[in-house]
Formats: sequence, structure tokens, C-alpha cells
Amino acid sequence: MLSERKILGIDEAGRGPVVGPMVIAGVLLVEEQIPNLIRIGVKDSKKLTPKAREKLLSGILAIAEDQYVKIISAAEIDTLRRTENLNQIEAYAMAEIIRRLSPDEVQLGSVDVDEKRFGSEVMRLTGKVQTISSVHHAEEKFPAVAAASIVAKTTRDRAVADLRKEYGDFGSGYPSDPKTRSFLRMTLEA
Repeated sequence: MLSERKILGIDEAGRGPVVGPMVIAGVLLVEEQIPNLIRIGVKDSKKLTPKAREKLLSGILAIAEDQYVKIISAAEIDTLRRTENLNQIEAYAMAEIIRRLSPDEVQLGSVDVDEKRFGSEVMRLTGKVQTISSVHHAEEKFPAVAAASIVAKTTRDRAVADLRKEYGDFGSGYPSDPKTRSFLRMTLEA
């Protein structure tokens, strides 16, 4: 008999951008579907080209039981950062995804140096006891998290492409990028 146990993988893309959103995605799968993710080539989004991610996205959505994407704009992050740090912002978003999708088990990437502490905080925010595996580099260990990383990254890539159409080339959108810094200087001076 097949299990109906539902596994939720959660991952983010765009942590700390100054241009473009941070995207946190959750992909809910019936446990027996996880080998199908591996079969179609799902792995950490950072190890895939944009074209490969786009191609895998439709396969992931066909295999998944459900999915939910939380998009947090750079402006929203700035506002939230007045009272929260990035880890707390992500924990709140992940808890929202868990509440919406109601999994039996959660697998997520820890953004805290203390993996257990982050998992416990996310669990506390969901308001119920949950089986949560919170580890560093979860997208390399759990196919469900790798699927979520692809959903998050393709969503962010599309949002950034839309911004480029409107504003031109601003680099990666991260403060470490000289092209992004130059774009911000020119924009703020205008």
C-alpha cells in the first residue's frame, strides 16, 4: 500500500537583495513522488543553468501535490528589517508556507548557524508540533528542498527580468555587485 505521507521542501532565492525580491518557495509532495524528482534531474538550483531550471519547473509542478511561493520585495525587507533580522523574516515566511500546505514533514535549509534553533523557531511560529529537518545545504540533501530551490530561483529570475525591462541592466541586484551599486548611485542621484 502506498503512503500518503506529505513532505514539504522549502527554500529561498534572493536573500538580501537591494534590487529584486527574496522568494521563498514550498513544494509539497507525496513521499512516493520524491524519486520522480530525482528521475527528471532535480538538484540544487545553483548547479543548474537558467534554461535547465525553467525546463525542470514544469516537471516539478506536475509531480508536486501543491506549492506556495512567498515573494518579499526589497522594499518590504527594508521595512521589516526595522524590527526583524533576515533570519526572522525567513522564519515567518516559512511558517506561513507550512500553515498553508499542512505537511506531515518539513525539510528546509537553515539560515541560522544553529540549525536546530532555526527549525525550532519555524516550528514555534507554525503553532503546532511538526517534524522539521532544518539543515545547512538542505537543497543538496533533500530532493523536495532542491525542487523548492528551483521554484524559488525561477520565480526570482522572472521578477528580476521584469525589473530589467523597466530599469535596464542593474547587475545581479545584490549589494556586493559593482554594477548594482553603480545603478543605485545613479538612481538615487536622479
